[in-house]
Amino acid sequence: MKYMLLIHQADVPTPRDPEAWAKLSEDEQNAVYRDYQAINETPGVTAGLQLQDPETATTVRVENGETLTTDGPFVAVKEAIGGYLIFEADDLDAAIELAARIPAARLGGAIEVRPIAEW
Repeated sequence: MKYMLLIHQADVPTPRDPEAWAKLSEDEQNAVYRDYQAINETPGVTAGLQLQDPETATTVRVENGETLTTDGPFVAVKEAIGGYLIFEADDLDAAIELAARIPAARLGGAIEVRPIAEW
């Protein structure tokens, strides 16, 4: 089964935010890079893409046939998705095990594991 692992960044430091990233020690920064490299090399993983900041989002709805757009994300910025990956695994337990290895999970974010519907 394929699972999408949605990475909820919260306030997790990333290299795109130099001030927050600098709060991590060099060893912690290197560990984050190593962990993501190992995850991307895991059999069954298809690396996703990192998303730009939530403020760059546009939310689209259609009401009564009219397209409505709103600047920004629909969810609170703290809950916004920072990226994703796809993992083909034997079962949910394997997907959870991989999700626990994603640095954001231990640095204050969360990983949502969701099965991909295969019709």
